[in-house]
Amino acid sequence: MAEQPEVTFIGTATTVLRIGGFTLLTDPNFLHRGQRAYLGKGMWSRRRTDPALSIAQLPALDAVVLSHLHGDHFDRVARRGLDRLVSLPGQHGPGVLDRLLPDVMGTMVDLVRDGSRRFRLYITGDTLNRPQLTQIPERYPDIDAMLIHLGGTKVAGILLTMDARQGCDLVELIRPKLAVPIHYDDYEVFRSPLSHFVEEARRRGVVRQVRTIARGETVSLTPPG
Repeated sequence: MAEQPEVTFIGTATTVLRIGGFTLLTDPNFLHRGQRAYLGKGMWSRRRTDPALSIAQLPALDAVVLSHLHGDHFDRVARRGLDRLVSLPGQHGPGVLDRLLPDVMGTMVDLVRDGSRRFRLYITGDTLNRPQLTQIPERYPDIDAMLIHLGGTKVAGILLTMDARQGCDLVELIRPKLAVPIHYDDYEVFRSPLSHFVEEARRRGVVRQVRTIARGETVSLTPPG
C-alpha cells in the first residue's frame, strides 16, 4: 500500500489514483490518436494523443469516478472493456447552452482513518468556473490536492471547460495546497494549452501550488512543504 497519495496520468481526464490503499480510475478514455469521441448533439472531436496505458494494463480497481457522459470521459472502448461500475456542483456550458450538454459534477475524495480525515482530494470535472463553485471552499475549507480539468474546450467559439484564466481563478477560490492540471491537450476542441495555465499561475504568484504531470507519469499528491 502506498503511504503517500499519488496519481498516474493516462491522458485527457483519465488517471489512476492510489489513496490509502484504494485504487480509483477517473473518467476512462482509452480511444487512440485519430479516433473520434462523441460529444453529443451530433458533435465529435478527434483525439490527438494516445493513452499512456491500455485497459489491460490497469491495476485492479476499487472504483471508477465518472464526471459526466461525454465520449472523451467514458468512451466505447471503456464501455466494452471495463466491468460495470462516487458529487459537487459543476456547469459545462454558459447559459442556455448548458441545457444541451450532459450534467457534470465534481467529486471530493476523503481518506478517513480512525475517525480522522487524513487526505482530501477535489476532482473538478469538466466545469466552468461559475458562482455555484463558491460553495465548495465554504463546505470544504481544507483541500489537500485538486485535479483540475482545463483545456479551454471550445465548440462554435463557445468556452465549455476552463481555460488558463478560469483555472487560475478556481485555484485562488478553492485554495488547494496542490493543484495538478489534467485534460489539457488531447482533443482538437482543446484550445488552451497547459503552458498558458502555468504562465498565468506564475503571473498570479500561485505557481508553487501547481504540479504538472505528463501522460504516463506518476506524481505524488502530497502538497509541497
